[in-house]
Amino acid sequence: MRADVHHVADGTYLVHGSNTNWVILTEGDAVTLVDTGYPGDREQLLASLARVGSSPEAVAAVLITHAHNDHLGSAEYLRERYGTPVYLHEAEVPHARREFLHQVSLGTVLRNGWRPGVLPWAVHALRSGGTMHNPVTAPEPFPAAGALDLPGRPVPVHTPGHTDGHCAYHLPGTGVLVSGDALVSGHPTSRVEGPQLLPDMFHHERPRAVASLDVLAELEGELLLPGHGPVHRGSLEDAAHRARERAL
Repeated sequence: MRADVHHVADGTYLVHGSNTNWVILTEGDAVTLVDTGYPGDREQLLASLARVGSSPEAVAAVLITHAHNDHLGSAEYLRERYGTPVYLHEAEVPHARREFLHQVSLGTVLRNGWRPGVLPWAVHALRSGGTMHNPVTAPEPFPAAGALDLPGRPVPVHTPGHTDGHCAYHLPGTGVLVSGDALVSGHPTSRVEGPQLLPDMFHHERPRAVASLDVLAELEGELLLPGHGPVHRGSLEDAAHRARERAL
């Protein structure tokens, strides 16, 4: 399948995988990769790097928003094969090692199977490796506070709720927010378009996920690159407030 790559800002690319997005940040010959899609998205992931004139060898680091398989998919592959460091919030490191799993259960999915889009999404997730055992064996916490010394100079923003260690990544220089699953613009199980939280069943602690929208509302920028859904252009503050209103 051909990678769906969108050049959205200087050195910044949003890639639509199969139901999940990842982001490529370029600087000269080096690349920062934010999330990696499902395990089954690996061919698309590698193709997307080639589309922007890069390669897996050029990836300086993989930043993970949170350790669900649809975002963690090829992180261990890149770490093991190319020696690429995989960074997460310190609270998410044991999650990536699969010391525990904060993820919607099969039973909860089945109980919500009557909702539009849930069963087709679940079938796709199963086929793409959404439930496989896929740990990162040596994930690392961020090496320093504040902006990371990586292409794009992303600033981790702790946004717990979806998982305990969920992190968005803010790029103040370009006004970009890579929001992961803390703030999305669509999902196969949602009938709503535009800024929103994922449906309730996906959050480990929904009240904290709602509260994290206030953190995102404090960030300056005009470009939202979500973990699910299309790019959203407009004030990050307004996007976070719209999602909060829809969640209440």
